[in-house]
Amino acid sequence: MILKKLDVSKWITTLLMGLFSLVFLLPLIWMLSAAGKYEKDVMVFPIQWIPVKWNLINNFHEVWLGSVPFTLFYYNSLKLSITITLATILFCSMAAFAFTKLQFRGRNLAFAILLSLMIIPAESTLVPRYLLLKWLHLYNTHAGLMLMGMFSTIYFTFLLKQFMASIHSEFLEAAKMDGAGYVRMYLQIILPLSKPILATVAIIKFIWVWNDYQNPLIFLITKKLYPIPLGLQLFKSEYADNYAVLMMASVAAILPLLIVFIILQKQVIKGISIGGVKG
Repeated sequence: MILKKLDVSKWITTLLMGLFSLVFLLPLIWMLSAAGKYEKDVMVFPIQWIPVKWNLINNFHEVWLGSVPFTLFYYNSLKLSITITLATILFCSMAAFAFTKLQFRGRNLAFAILLSLMIIPAESTLVPRYLLLKWLHLYNTHAGLMLMGMFSTIYFTFLLKQFMASIHSEFLEAAKMDGAGYVRMYLQIILPLSKPILATVAIIKFIWVWNDYQNPLIFLITKKLYPIPLGLQLFKSEYADNYAVLMMASVAAILPLLIVFIILQKQVIKGISIGGVKG
């Protein structure tokens, strides 16, 4: 009887959580619905969740082949997001490996100084970064954004360090006995064992860079260099009254985020389960 009561309560809790999550998904569902409608049907009340007349192909054509170069904005966002994410994973994992597994004088002090820099708001460094990029002749270039993005990684260094600290040092000792150097230990032992946390870092950083509006707005002035967030503003100006096209552009903008999460979610869930077992 007790087990049956527990099963019933579990089903009820799951049902309530499902209904509660549906409330948060309604805006996304409406966006997907509006992306396939004619403009005159978008604001019809009551809402037509399934369009009576589909205009999906025309909206798709208007977004990708219209007057606003959405394809170019898409390419720029992919270029920036992938490059900065991969560089972040590389630099942060190397730093975390050094702070966790290597013994050198001043290690703890250096890490404490690094963490203390997290209290500095990013907004307070906008002017110094602007002057630095102007001095380096990297203002209004993707290289300048990449340079800033790949080295603003203190949080991820801390996250990776905490995970790598749980990797037993016996693995590294055994590798040393086999004649492995630090590079080989990093590439063949640390990185494979850190896949769950690396996937988490990749998802978070990719989303941050993809959705970044402030930095491109300040450090880019040429429209051909605009990423998706700034490109959507041009769409808003061009199609101010056509919400169907705007929603189609918004759907296209979030697709890479969904794809990245779907690809890496197994590693993230694996990391959560490992943490649960260790806890």
